[in-house]
Amino acid sequence: MKALTPRSRSRRRIHVLGAAVLVAGALAAPAVADTVDEAPPARRAQRAAAAENVILLIGDGMADSEITLARNYTVGAAGRLHLDRLPMTGSYTTYAVDSDKRPVYVTDSAASASGWATGHKTVNGRISKAPDTDRPLPTILEIAQRNGLATGSVTTAALTDATPAAIAAHATDRSCQGPSDMARCPADTLANGGPGSIAEQSVARRVDVLLGGGKKRFDQVITDGRYKGMTVTELARREGYQVVNDARQLKGVQPGRPVLGLFAPGTVPVEWTGTLAAVGGTPPQRCVTRNPKRPAGTPSLEEQTRKALALLEAKQQGTGKGFFLQVEGASIDKQAHDADPCGQIGELAAFDRAVKTACAYAAEHPDTLVIATGDHAHATQIVPVEANPPGLSATLVTDEGRRMKVSYGTNAAADGQEHSGVQVRLAGQGPYASRLLKVTDQTELFTTIRDALRLR
Repeated sequence: MKALTPRSRSRRRIHVLGAAVLVAGALAAPAVADTVDEAPPARRAQRAAAAENVILLIGDGMADSEITLARNYTVGAAGRLHLDRLPMTGSYTTYAVDSDKRPVYVTDSAASASGWATGHKTVNGRISKAPDTDRPLPTILEIAQRNGLATGSVTTAALTDATPAAIAAHATDRSCQGPSDMARCPADTLANGGPGSIAEQSVARRVDVLLGGGKKRFDQVITDGRYKGMTVTELARREGYQVVNDARQLKGVQPGRPVLGLFAPGTVPVEWTGTLAAVGGTPPQRCVTRNPKRPAGTPSLEEQTRKALALLEAKQQGTGKGFFLQVEGASIDKQAHDADPCGQIGELAAFDRAVKTACAYAAEHPDTLVIATGDHAHATQIVPVEANPPGLSATLVTDEGRRMKVSYGTNAAADGQEHSGVQVRLAGQGPYASRLLKVTDQTELFTTIRDALRLR
């Protein structure tokens, strides 16, 4: 960690009524102050010190309603999840734009991820390209690579899905995931001089650690260019990637070469199951905390995060450079679309364990900035047990033995539930985390990460 400048070491005199306690480098603010400095001393010091590493954790479709649902069920209404314990907590806005850059108040995952990946708003469905000209916009991962940092992406979705795609690729439409999926991206095809599908770009980008689902996209055959006739997976091996497909193989991966972990044909199966919400509600239920459709040997998000951190740290050993790692809990969103409260809760609990892993790493490496947030809000609402919602609802029996009713009403009962446009929690710890304390926008997260890592 860099030494503080004389300016950052200086202190202004503050007359305080109450006591300020400094614990583990975090300042507990006094209840009342006669004068207010521009920032408390601990936060000024934190802002002045650069981060060597950034771990960005994205709960897809995770806003306060989804967090509260999982908290109530797993640790109780008065309990706290690991992501609740991050000391610097604010929120950010999530809207997208149209091709004329006018606000679109509800974003999809492609536009939202592109916002923090590039620092620019874009249209729904687009991956890290400008809303008006469709030109590629540099991503935080690309900039980190240019500055000599190691990079990684971990997800429970396909690695070609919107959130991981936004940091590693550029596409006119999020559907252009593999070489056979390019119908909506004619200008991006290799035949027309473009960069190819999201899968092809992710391998060509040489991200050091790629872990998630999406094997069927990488197993598609490349249709044009130098590697025509090869699958993307074969190309990855040719480019030096260690390709693994289960927890045992992942555990055996050694540093020195990039790794591509493909643990499911598409989205990684969820950890919990239960009865879906229904019109008129459901009988009270407990969630089933083991999914029989999740294959044995599927690594948890926590295991993937821990391995990614170890590999990235090993790669940078002795270089004086750190890493950027994005971790996504994708199926909080996907199960909310299906009005599946148990699936949601299980995926948020799995995400929370990944947050715990990141914070444990930061405790040993205090020059690490940890950020946990969602990309957009979703349909979940906790309503009174006696309520009779007009849409879908389910009643759960929590670990406290109490009933909790969950309602989903953002679309007709026969259709999938929709995102909502409210602001989303943004929390973190470490260098520059004080920037998260106010209401910001997703695009400002790009600037915070770039500045924290001193990227140029």
